[in-house]
Amino acid sequence: MGELTGRTALVTGASRGIGQAIATRLAAKGAVVVVHFGTDEAGATATVAEIERGGGTAHAVRAELGVDDDVETLFAGVEARLAGQPLDVLVNNAAAAPAGPLAATTRAQFDHLFAVNVRAPYFTIQRALPLLRDGGRIITISSVATRMANPGQTSFAMTKGAVETMSTTLANELGARGITVNAVAPGATRTATNAAAFAAAGLAEAIAAMTALDRLGGADDVADVVAFLASDAARWITGQVIDASGGLFLGPRV
Repeated sequence: MGELTGRTALVTGASRGIGQAIATRLAAKGAVVVVHFGTDEAGATATVAEIERGGGTAHAVRAELGVDDDVETLFAGVEARLAGQPLDVLVNNAAAAPAGPLAATTRAQFDHLFAVNVRAPYFTIQRALPLLRDGGRIITISSVATRMANPGQTSFAMTKGAVETMSTTLANELGARGITVNAVAPGATRTATNAAAFAAAGLAEAIAAMTALDRLGGADDVADVVAFLASDAARWITGQVIDASGGLFLGPRV
């Protein structure tokens, strides 16, 4: 029996990486988890299988985000899997990757980023509210890109700044129902699916040298923070952006 036993959770983008780690961690703490995926059915199946091997319960739901009727498609699957149960925890994790620097970003890429990273979580929350139990949790994954001037991630950082603002304002609106709304901002996080991106000679070492805790993050580092925010122990934390980067780029390390 875990601290989330008897509760339900929806994690978007849970077929791999940070989302997969979040889903398995919430399940390990006792939650029944709806594992959302867009295209990676094999990854979602693997997430569900891992949860079930650990004695938990999970259900996969497919819905492409950033397109017409995406949220309705998602919640048709969610409601079918929950079978009348309310929702306790919503984790907006799914996101489109950075589109590149200003000069190289197309209008189509820009619109796709905002459709997936901003519009989808906004309307996912709107659609989830009638299902969400009083005292529930809404957690959205942001990024340290909002506080770091990275020219290759301008449009991406803009989307994450938007969901941080969304989280603050919704925390104020939904507090009367006891619902907490927070964002978690990972930094450089190595996962099984992006390990190749950190394989360039010296890159991992360079990032570690800019990080107060002197290493790259892992998906479990972020999942633990999300699991804490989903728990009763975080009942008095709302409207916050929790930096889960190990202290990336806090200042000179001399």
